[in-house]
Amino acid sequence: MRTLAILILSLLTLLSAPALGADFDKGFSAFQRGDYATALREWTPLAEQGNAKAQHNLGLMYRQGMGVEKDFTAAAEWYRRAAEQGIAIAQHNLGVLYYEGDGVEQDYTAAAEWYRRAAGQELADAQYNVGLIYYKGNGVEQDYAAAAEWFRRAAEQGFAMAQYNLGVMYGNGQGLVQDYAAAVEWYRRAARQGNVWSQSNLGLMYDKGFGVERDYATAVEWFQLAAEQGFADAQHNLGAKYALGQGVIQDYVKAHMWGNIAKSNGSANAEKLLTLLEERMTASQISEAQTAARDCAAKGYKGC
Repeated sequence: MRTLAILILSLLTLLSAPALGADFDKGFSAFQRGDYATALREWTPLAEQGNAKAQHNLGLMYRQGMGVEKDFTAAAEWYRRAAEQGIAIAQHNLGVLYYEGDGVEQDYTAAAEWYRRAAGQELADAQYNVGLIYYKGNGVEQDYAAAAEWFRRAAEQGFAMAQYNLGVMYGNGQGLVQDYAAAVEWYRRAARQGNVWSQSNLGLMYDKGFGVERDYATAVEWFQLAAEQGFADAQHNLGAKYALGQGVIQDYVKAHMWGNIAKSNGSANAEKLLTLLEERMTASQISEAQTAARDCAAKGYKGC
């Protein structure tokens, strides 16, 4: 059973509004060049006068400690003022604070409500987070079908994490009729955006022939992309393909190299792979593989 990526995402995007006047523009320009004190000075009066975008931006600054000491309570208050005026990103970020209990008492129900308000405005990040709370049953009754629907709405906007999670739910038959071909399609969309979980899972689908014709060479290509991003499971699987000579020319040294790297990155299966390989390798080959692993890590796993 493949697992979802359970990451509550916070949006750290600054809102611009050049039509709002010179003071707002001056604050925005100051923020862009890292002059947070000036941005704070220009936006605070506007926010106090009810300017929703300035309110959101102050929320971001207090949330991140930009030009001020980090203050989640102040961030929550400014986000709330903007959220109550219908600013979707502020609604979403206020939901995150409620979910995490930062600056407000932790309240999953309140988080769910603010996420839903933002999601209703087609904010993909909020739709993704609504999907997560339905999947996890936090603040709402657990409902896999509802989770899948919210993930789909975000996925159709190109949101890679939602595409990945929708692929997982199709693969596992959670809230949806199990459909490996649909899982492959959603993994592929996210993988093309560089989503490492999707690259790894797409490799597995080709490796096992689930939803696609089995193709070891294509599986290796996807494992390689994920491995180069430091994904331990893909590094292990790539090592296994080299060990078996599936999709690549059999090469125990490369297999051991990737197994060694996977182990150092926390793969639970790498030790078994290394043990099996070392029964078939000479001491010289093992030493060569260990050196290659160190060199590969130093290169950020690229070109190995």
